[in-house]
Amino acid sequence: MSPTKSIVTAQVGNETPPVGKASSRSACAAPDQPIDEVDPLEDPELAQAMKALGNPTRIKIFRLIAERHTCITGELVAELPLAQSTVSEHLRILREANLIQGEIEGPRTSYCINQRILTALKRSIMAL
Repeated sequence: MSPTKSIVTAQVGNETPPVGKASSRSACAAPDQPIDEVDPLEDPELAQAMKALGNPTRIKIFRLIAERHTCITGELVAELPLAQSTVSEHLRILREANLIQGEIEGPRTSYCINQRILTALKRSIMAL
């Protein structure tokens, strides 16, 4: 019997991403829509993403997750000179900005970069 998996995402704008039991598809799986078809972010979502990345510790966490493709909270805590609760708070802010996604596997949460939002963020910045 495999451990229960749940997808952890945050609400952005008027969209409500799935929360709860995961489908057979992982939160970190390749998106259904090709990345090159992603539209730039609307101004409120762009501001939220930029604010989330406006902290050096969150940039470091974002880079660590990007380098490793997926990363559990404990791995991040081991890499940073911060308490687990502080790392969790930074992860919450990145999740709320939809920059990262998490998949709960038993007592652990595995995080990955939300490639769709990252692409939309890049396009939004290029359009400024």
